[in-house]
Amino acid sequence: MRQFFRTFRQEPIVMRLVWLALLSEFVVSLVTGPYSTAFIALGTFGLTLLPMAFARRFRIYIPRSFMAGIVLFLFATLFLGEVDDFYYRYWWWDVVLHGGSALGFGLVGFVAIFMLFQGDRYAAPPWAMGLFAFSFAMSIGALWEIFEYSMDQMFGTNMQKSGLQDTMWDLIVDAGGGLIGALSGVIYLKRDRRAPFAGLIRDFIQRNGKFFTKYRDK
Repeated sequence: MRQFFRTFRQEPIVMRLVWLALLSEFVVSLVTGPYSTAFIALGTFGLTLLPMAFARRFRIYIPRSFMAGIVLFLFATLFLGEVDDFYYRYWWWDVVLHGGSALGFGLVGFVAIFMLFQGDRYAAPPWAMGLFAFSFAMSIGALWEIFEYSMDQMFGTNMQKSGLQDTMWDLIVDAGGGLIGALSGVIYLKRDRRAPFAGLIRDFIQRNGKFFTKYRDK
């Protein structure tokens, strides 16, 4: 518990506000109901801790801005989207979340393949790394649609909204976000400082030097 409060004070204010909101909603819903809201609030809170646990388990530094983005995304999609009906209140809510998450997964896919080949242009040229990053983002998007369909079928939720049309638009937005993330990685390999999100990528590489020993020696 002491370690949790120490970590809590060190994290960005956005993450702390999200955690406080989720825990407050959990307590209020547990007392006044409905219990389903309390369950979603507690489940969302637990999911926001997973990226931190993963980073510590494998000793990987994740930029705080990116970590805050993950926490904010989980809060926005699982809690605000489903509990507070933001998907129905704001038509653009789903578009922003799918596009933003796909962009993030495109960057994650690029960093993963870059970590594997460490910039070796003969083993994996920039366009191949970009293709992998784009495919990674699209695969996550497709798996999420399967998750939404499964939830609707098993628990009677309405995550897919209008069914096929909603699914297809989600995948189209995923493709756009994933393409931006993948291209950002390709541009980083070619021009470095001029690439979108170059600072984020560079911060990850520098803080995780043990995974990029060959690249640093070049």
